[in-house]
Amino acid sequence: MVDSLKKPGYEELRPGVKIPAKDTILTPRFYTTDFDAMAKMDISANEDELRAILEEFRADYNRNHFVRDAEFETSWDHIDGETRRLFVEFLERSCTAEFSGFLLYKELGRRIKDKSPLLAECFNLMSRDEARHAGFLNKAMSDFNICLDLGFLTKNKKYTFFQPKFIFYATYLSEKIGYWRYITIYRHLEAHPENRIYPIFRFFENWCQDENRHGDFFDAIMRAQPQMLNDWTAKLWSRFFLLSVFATMYLNDIQRYGFYESIGLNARDYDIEVIKKTNDTASRVFPVVLDVENPEFYQRLDTCVANNAKLSEIAKSDAPTIVKFCQKLPCYLSNVWQLGRLYFMKPIESAPVATVR
Repeated sequence: MVDSLKKPGYEELRPGVKIPAKDTILTPRFYTTDFDAMAKMDISANEDELRAILEEFRADYNRNHFVRDAEFETSWDHIDGETRRLFVEFLERSCTAEFSGFLLYKELGRRIKDKSPLLAECFNLMSRDEARHAGFLNKAMSDFNICLDLGFLTKNKKYTFFQPKFIFYATYLSEKIGYWRYITIYRHLEAHPENRIYPIFRFFENWCQDENRHGDFFDAIMRAQPQMLNDWTAKLWSRFFLLSVFATMYLNDIQRYGFYESIGLNARDYDIEVIKKTNDTASRVFPVVLDVENPEFYQRLDTCVANNAKLSEIAKSDAPTIVKFCQKLPCYLSNVWQLGRLYFMKPIESAPVATVR
């Protein structure tokens, strides 16, 4: 088997270790925050629920789940060409996102343990979960003769600073959309086992329950801080983060439709289902959500997909840089216009968030 089949187009740090994907607006991000502000938060309004969630984390339902079995012990060279490239890319993006959560939660647990031991323990136990997820995904990459150097990622990835309020919005949605992504793939492959091309998908049912519990934790944190949910700015930020998460997923997945085809899914239909489920879940805590039942929502995202395809083609051309910029500008402006129109679409008011006493 030639190297080009085993590792199609991968740039390596050293043999078998992939150079991480370049940072773009659509790649998974690493986050940092104001740790002192996080430590000073008053969570007494919802402490009982947070303690109940902590007990679930301590129970560690998946302690024996992420164990590779005999089904992994085979050659995967029959997954080749474009399918192999897209599958490794899926594993890499998933691993990077999980590792991002591990780093953030681990640092939060370390930095706030003296002032907020309850929250610190929750963050430490969530970091345990995310480390398992990232390690399992990275080991899966090694089945395709490539992996990530997570230590290199830690030192070289750019970190985005978010205030605690925005960390909560972003991580809540990340965990909940992760739940719906995993469970939707799992249920599809449960009904169509002939499309399960690799054994990692068997682990998604239990795996997504970790994501769900993490999301519930951030739900409880936000409801302990009613000012995060009950003013007019909360409505604006809710719409911003929902649109950011939905658009990022949609643009990434439609661009990589071949991966979803390989497991028997239509990428667009899959994303629409995940978006609707996540939006409905978010309505239980966010003051407003997006009107994702409106066909215009996906029509405008499809325009962005088409624009991104044009941008990729322009980037591959041999035209001078200034010519490329002039060619790209209409696509950039169109994307801004489409996303702006989506942001200002009339949102759906959620039921009032229950006051926590």
